[in-house]
Amino acid sequence: MEDRNLSEDPGRQHVCKMLPRFIGLDLRMARMKLSRRLGLRELIPLVPEAYKLPDSEIAQKATRLVREISGDMLLNHCYRTYLFGCILAHQDGLKFDKEVFYLASIMHDIGLTEKHAADPGSFEYVGAKAAHGFCLANHYDEHKADLVHEAIALHTSIGIAHKREPEAALVHFGAGVDVIGIRFDEIPAHALQEILQDYPRLGFKELFTAILQKQADIKPESFIATHIKLGLNNKIKSTPFAD
Repeated sequence: MEDRNLSEDPGRQHVCKMLPRFIGLDLRMARMKLSRRLGLRELIPLVPEAYKLPDSEIAQKATRLVREISGDMLLNHCYRTYLFGCILAHQDGLKFDKEVFYLASIMHDIGLTEKHAADPGSFEYVGAKAAHGFCLANHYDEHKADLVHEAIALHTSIGIAHKREPEAALVHFGAGVDVIGIRFDEIPAHALQEILQDYPRLGFKELFTAILQKQADIKPESFIATHIKLGLNNKIKSTPFAD
């Protein structure tokens, strides 16, 4: 994938274009739940190795970068995105590059940090560009750097991200578990307890909705503005997590 083929910021979308995607997501999640209740799709027993954090040099550097510019609430969300995504990948039998997925997960919200929040453009694409630059500056494989960009750029793209490469789909789903509770019931209770103990939510619902609302306010033409108009913040507040 060459740089000129990276996804570009679509900006604010018309509600009529986005609403079917939201409805489609709800229908997909309902079908999956029904399949499990009917015994047509059983959960696979989880092993600890399935959701272990990578410890490569570039993973450590990315973590330090995010820790320097993010508060604990946002940093913990990025950790949980990776861990929840790994668990769902285990359930789906997906093969993926754990390092690429980790880099995308840990950096997927840097566009929301104070350092980048006011940068021109939708926060997903602001963060994707910054993460892509970080990867290339650290001599990361260009194809993998492009994949990190795409996973971050598309992580809020309902109806699109789940059809992309496993790493991109998993950032979308991992963040989706944590933000709006999609596939929440596929996370085993013992793993959920362990993850929340290691990376507590720290009032995530209230603080994260405020961050997203601020993005919509200061960037009314950004991609997330349509999500907010369609009730994303209400979805966040109604998740099964107890903050």
